[in-house]
Amino acid sequence: DIIPQPLLDQYLSMTDPARAQTVDTEIAKHCAYSLPGVALTLGRQNWHCLKDTYETLASDVQWKVRRTLAFSIHELAVILGDQLTAADLVPIFNGFLKDLDEVRIGVLKHLYDFLKLLHADKRREYLYQLQEFVVTDNSRNWRFRYELAEQLILILELYNPNDVYDYLRHIALTLCSDKVSEVRWISFKLVVAILQKFYANNANALGLNFINELVVRFRHCSKWVGRQAFAFICQVGMFSLFVSTCTFN
Repeated sequence: DIIPQPLLDQYLSMTDPARAQTVDTEIAKHCAYSLPGVALTLGRQNWHCLKDTYETLASDVQWKVRRTLAFSIHELAVILGDQLTAADLVPIFNGFLKDLDEVRIGVLKHLYDFLKLLHADKRREYLYQLQEFVVTDNSRNWRFRYELAEQLILILELYNPNDVYDYLRHIALTLCSDKVSEVRWISFKLVVAILQKFYANNANALGLNFINELVVRFRHCSKWVGRQAFAFICQVGMFSLFVSTCTFN
């Protein structure tokens, strides 16, 4: 009753490989691009009409099709709600995590938006996989690591201090030693955000341990770039403290 059945049938048939060969090689990509809009129009109660089509597109041989879905999976999760997301989107999301960098970047750019929609226990499972984002198909793809640091700053609020210390801290320290200065600089902000997380939650012991680790790793580093990193971390930390103080006053 929402849209004419022939129109929906026509849309669903776009994933037919024969049509891609005879009509338009980009037709599957266009179908993937429009899918969140179709899902919103139909509503979550009619998701069963699109589920098979979505799974077909998610396994399409063209990475551009999978990339399109990866960039919009967080929007689809909002439309479907937590139960359908956990049942139908999480498996596809997990597949995108192991895909080509061109697909993974779509997931990474909206990682926070997707994770915040999951239940805490399901969200915690991804702590073990965040480390995998540090490794890319092309090591020169520094923007991938930059995006990871930016997302981690947002993701901090989704986890408790102990999880941050056990998992995210290691990633932050790795990014602080990146070969690209842009990645290191955003990572310094991440380190300061982690420290703020500890002290805001009265996890003073974790904060002190992290500070001592920063001192050993960077302040006493034999290379000048390490000592410079420590100076920049202090600079970012003092600036953040200044801004917080001004806002409070």
